[in-house]
Amino acid sequence: MSAGTYTPRPGAAPLPRMIAAQTALETRMLLRNGEQLLLTVIIPTLLLVLFSAVDIVDTGSGASVDFLAPGILALAVMSTAFTGQAIATGFERRYGVLKRLAASPLPRWALMTAKTLSVLVTEVLQIVLLTAIAFALGWSPEGNPLSVLLLLVLGTAAFSGIGLLMAGTLKAEATLAAANLVFLLLLVGGGVIVPLDKFPDAVQSVLGLLPVSALSEGLRDVLQHGASMPWAEAGILAVWAVLGLGAAAKFFRWE
Repeated sequence: MSAGTYTPRPGAAPLPRMIAAQTALETRMLLRNGEQLLLTVIIPTLLLVLFSAVDIVDTGSGASVDFLAPGILALAVMSTAFTGQAIATGFERRYGVLKRLAASPLPRWALMTAKTLSVLVTEVLQIVLLTAIAFALGWSPEGNPLSVLLLLVLGTAAFSGIGLLMAGTLKAEATLAAANLVFLLLLVGGGVIVPLDKFPDAVQSVLGLLPVSALSEGLRDVLQHGASMPWAEAGILAVWAVLGLGAAAKFFRWE
C-alpha cells in the first residue's frame, strides 16, 4: 500500500453531477410545499373535473373536456413555470439562499439551469396526471405530439422568464401578491376556461397576445382541431420567451 492512498482530494464535483443534485433538491422542495402543490396539482385538477362534469361555461360544440384539457395543460405550465417559480425564487432571494448558493462551486447559470430542469420535471408529472384524468373524462385528442411538445417548451420558457424577472426585481411579498394576482387574472381572461370569443372584439385582440392565451389556443388548435403547427401562437410564445429571459438575465438581482 503506497503512502497517500487515502489522502483527501477536496474539490468541486463535476458540473453535470452538481446540476443533477441541485435539480433533485429543487424538485423535492417544490413537491413538498403545500402551497405549490395547490397551485400545480390541486387547482388544475379540480378545474378540469368540475368544468368537464358541470355545464357552467359554454365551450361550443363537442365535449367540454376536449376544449378544457388543452387550456388546463396551459394553466399547469403557467402555475409551475411562472407562479410557483416566482414565489419560491423570490423568498429564496429574500432569505439569502440565492446569495449563498451563488458563492458555492455551482455557477449561477447552472443554478438557473437546475431550477429550469426542476420546472420541467414537475410539468411532466402534471401533464401525465392531467392527461390521465382527461382521458378518464372522455378526452379524445388529435394532432401532432411534436407540435404539442414545442408549444409546451416555448410556454415554459416564456413563463419562466417572466417569473424569474419578477422574483429577481421585486420584494418577496410583492412577488407573492403579484404572482397570485396575475395567475387569477390570466385564469379568467387567458382562454383557459372561458373561450376568448366570449369577450368583446376589442379585448380579444389584446388577450390573444398573452402567453397563456397563446399557449391555450395553440394547444387547442393541435389537440382539438388537429392543426399541424399553430405558428402564430408559437411566435407569440417565442417573443415572450426571448423578452422575458433576456430581461431576467439583465435585471435579476441576487441579493
